[in-house]
Amino acid sequence: MVQQATLPPDIRQPGEATSTAPEATGAALSLLGSKGPQVDIAIPVYNEEADLEASVRRLHAYLRAQLPFSFRITVADNASTDRSWAIAHSLERELPDVVAVHLEEKGRGRALRQVWTHSNAAVLAYMDVDLSTDLAAVLPLVAPLVSGHSDMAIGTRLAHGSRVVRGTKREVISRCYNLFLRATLAAGFSDAQCGFKAIRADRARALLPLVKDTEWFFDTELLFLAERAGMRIHEVPVDWVDDPDSRVDLLATALDDVKGVARLLRGLATGNLPLATLREATSAEQAVQASPGLFVQLARFSAIGVVSTVAYVALYVMLRATMGALGANALALLVTAVANTAVNRRVTFGVRSRKAQLRHQLQGIVVFAVGLAVTTGALIGLHKVAPGAGRGLEVAVLITAGMIATAVRFALFRSWVFPGATRPPVARRPMTPPSHDVPAPTPPSPTLPSPTLPSPTPRSSR
Repeated sequence: MVQQATLPPDIRQPGEATSTAPEATGAALSLLGSKGPQVDIAIPVYNEEADLEASVRRLHAYLRAQLPFSFRITVADNASTDRSWAIAHSLERELPDVVAVHLEEKGRGRALRQVWTHSNAAVLAYMDVDLSTDLAAVLPLVAPLVSGHSDMAIGTRLAHGSRVVRGTKREVISRCYNLFLRATLAAGFSDAQCGFKAIRADRARALLPLVKDTEWFFDTELLFLAERAGMRIHEVPVDWVDDPDSRVDLLATALDDVKGVARLLRGLATGNLPLATLREATSAEQAVQASPGLFVQLARFSAIGVVSTVAYVALYVMLRATMGALGANALALLVTAVANTAVNRRVTFGVRSRKAQLRHQLQGIVVFAVGLAVTTGALIGLHKVAPGAGRGLEVAVLITAGMIATAVRFALFRSWVFPGATRPPVARRPMTPPSHDVPAPTPPSPTLPSPTLPSPTPRSSR
């Protein structure tokens, strides 16, 4: 059962108890112990009394009618000085699956961190209160995360298929900013500042402690860390209608962005960002999940074996011109075995993590020794049976022995070197919480009428 957290003293309603939350209040902060929805959509607001109610009602009606997942809408009021908090609190009391959170300080990043940190949903999302993004993109945004396919999803106004209505000035600024990110941070995502994003809750828990910004750069920093950690970022081309009457201070925001980029570059240079740990965890999970089955492994191992054999024979023939048969065989087999182990590790057995890479190569050397013993024994046997055997017969015997050694190596690789690739995949953190929705803090009001509600005047965040 969801418990209603108390409002701050200056806006607390009569009869309500004192909250223990130091930074924010509202029902969202007391949900950690309850069964949560699949998707929690946060809407950060600051002095949005004109649009807030219509936007939340419109979004709520759409999600109830169109989203196949349980959901919650969390309105995060960022120290508004108008009636935004009162409206948010009223919506929380009236509409099921709507909660309101009040913060004493401004900052979109601060609001998202607060809401996401305390949410018990499987997928965490946010969108701007102006609903500039067509709501038809909500399902494509969250579905890859609910299924576990992707780690993070973003709306993009700059990809092929996006339809955007905005002025030339904002279009140029947006494109220049994202080009700047590509030039400085080598960013691979196309649109860092579109106010329409979602992330798996387990990924958010790993990344949020590393995100320092509390304002507009929060999005960019989160995306950068996710990308550098090797997380899969899904992009959704959106239909976007911009409002030229934005209250964002472009110059101040641009300066903050430059400072943020400089801070990230400094973190990379000094090693203060623990990206290796995040990347290790992400890669290990993806590696186990991507482990192919026996027949796929056998096919890939065989194909790699053919290439390795050709390289081995070619190298043996080259070396044989300058050294004896046993030395040429050993050196050719060693070189190809190291390369063979590295390729099979990644391609055949799906191990992409850097963890245990050295151990795998050392085990590969042992497997190489087995192959060396087989092929060396074949050569010794040949020369005993036919002391004057020609180079062509040597090669034929080595190919036969090499095929036997390959079968032995495959068995050792699969059962000893990469045993994790033969086990059933380890499931990710469950993406589908219990099917029931979070109960509303107060008795729900009657269902909203079906006619389409009027759209609020859009106001872009960027």
